Order: sequence, then C-alpha cells, then structure tokens
Amino acid sequence: MSEILKEFTTVVPFWEPRVKPVVLAEATPEQLEAMKVTVSDTKIGNYTLVLALDPETLQQRTPLFNGIMFHHGGLSRAETEFGAVAASVVNECIYCAAVHANRYNQLTKDESVMDLIFADRKDANLDDRQKSMLNFSTKLSQSPLEADKADVERMVENGLGLDEIFDLTLSTSIFAWANRLMHILGEPHPQP
Repeated sequence: MSEILKEFTTVVPFWEPRVKPVVLAEATPEQLEAMKVTVSDTKIGNYTLVLALDPETLQQRTPLFNGIMFHHGGLSRAETEFGAVAASVVNECIYCAAVHANRYNQLTKDESVMDLIFADRKDANLDDRQKSMLNFSTKLSQSPLEADKADVERMVENGLGLDEIFDLTLSTSIFAWANRLMHILGEPHPQP
C-alpha cells in the first residue's frame, strides 16, 4: 500500500482498515441486517464492513449518523458538512475532512471555503457567519468547555437560528466520535 496521507485534501482518499473487515459474501444475517442502511444510502465500503464486526452497534450508529447529517430543517446540508469538516480538521482526520469537504464543495459549487480552512484552520479568513461557526466547532472539538454562551451569541448575531446551532453542535460532535474511530480502525491512502 502507498504512503499514508497526512495533508488535507478534497480528493477522497482510499481508507485501508487495520482490522480485517467483514467479507460481504460471508456476513451473518445480523451483519447483513445492520448494513442495510448505509451511511448515505450508497455502496457498502470498508468502514461499514469493519463496523459490521459489531452489528448491534452499527445498527444504532447508522440511523443516528443519517439523522444528523441528512435531516431536513435547521442547518443547511452544506453547513452540516461544514461542521463535520471543522471537527475533522481539529482531530486531524484526513479521510473524514476529505469526504465532507468534497461534499461541501459539491453542494456549494465553491472550493474557496474549504481551501481556506485547510490552509489556515481556525484562522481562515471567512465571512462572519462561517467564522463564528468555525470558531464554535473548533472549540467544541478541542475542548467542549471552551465553547460558551458568547460563541452561541456570536452565531446568533451572524444569522444562525438556535435550531441551526443545535444542528452544528450535532454534526461537530458526532465527528469528534467518528474521527476517533477512523484513526484507530484504519488509515487514509491516495486512491490507487
């Protein structure tokens, strides 16, 4: 396998598991049932096949993840992806940052925001709304106690509703967890 990716990119890398994933053709009925609802209703990838080693947990995780990332109302789909990227950058999760930056770029048709975040991280020169969101998500990812009422007020001043702030909290928080799973269970490599 090629060298592990260590730089942020919007090109989705190949994720190579460190543990042997479930072989789809050999999956148990419980594993197959747990994999029925994939993360974005797309193909079953290596990450899902690894998580299927514990089908009960996967069966709970996927609907929660889908509910946070793909629901209707509150934060826009693009800004939900923004929260995922912010957490993934703080947590140095190259794979998650790439996947969700790529989705953000597709949804907004604008690559400049992700380029700025990847280059300058929390110091990225963004518009006030995005800056308040990035600041909040960064604090929430680094140390949740650092995110405070002033951060929420700043987001409200910049046009976010409380439902949007709640959605940003959810997307940032689930990636605090998801990033750690990605790091332990595998590593990103350039696409072959």
